[in-house]
Amino acid sequence: MTLGVEVIGFGILTRLPAKDATRCKSVYKEWCALLSTQPFKREHCSRLLLPPNQKTLLTHLLICSVYPIDFKTGDYGTPTDIQFPFPPGLKGIGTLAHLDGLLCVSLQPTHDLALWNPTTTRYKLLSTPAGQGLYNNVTDAVGLYKGPSDDYNVLHIKRSIGVTTTQIYSRRFGTWRQIPFDTKPEYATRMFIWSHGTLCGNTLYFTISESWDVFINVVIAFNTITEKIIKIPFPRFPPTSIYEGVLTSVEDSLQMLLIITSGGHLTAIAGTASSQHHQ
Repeated sequence: MTLGVEVIGFGILTRLPAKDATRCKSVYKEWCALLSTQPFKREHCSRLLLPPNQKTLLTHLLICSVYPIDFKTGDYGTPTDIQFPFPPGLKGIGTLAHLDGLLCVSLQPTHDLALWNPTTTRYKLLSTPAGQGLYNNVTDAVGLYKGPSDDYNVLHIKRSIGVTTTQIYSRRFGTWRQIPFDTKPEYATRMFIWSHGTLCGNTLYFTISESWDVFINVVIAFNTITEKIIKIPFPRFPPTSIYEGVLTSVEDSLQMLLIITSGGHLTAIAGTASSQHHQ
């Protein structure tokens, strides 16, 4: 008995990771044609967006709970409380970035950055006697990514009086190094609010907004391979109507929820171009 192309495509190939599904295009011409259709892409995305064993980590002061969640029903299961493994004197943590189950957090009141795996409870403090790895929740921005050699890296952007200082932490080597990060001096002032980094492909994206005086809103894209940056404009809306742009990555596509004074608009940004999908 031979299975039809659509049975294989929608019954089997939609369950594969994105990279494996893409490789299947080279097997048969019929597979390539099917995998390029919008119905296949929608079904594949819907399966990837509903993983079977997802958990939500909630923290409040010194309480940390892990909830299983069913994304099809929106129901939460019975939580499991876990103990923070950090040094004594902890008052709370702030979650700044996450990747592959690894969290980059800031510890209060010491302001230390740390990489923490809640599953294994292991953690690594990133601060040094020279002052590296100390986080300011007003002026700093953080991004977490995996480098070319599968090394987890933390990008730490610090701003002070018109000067931006950027350093990268290597989890493998346990060291910091400084890199150039050329942006406009005004972006380093407290007039501008930076988001934390959103990883999409090999790029970390940060929104930079000033919505009280000059109404400037841009996206800074940091290429984790070349360590170069480019500036991407916000979607074309009157600057004074923009309240906030929130980034997220969905299947290697960078999506922006653009919040404006007249309602919400969902905007997709790819590279230096943008296309708008109103919702």
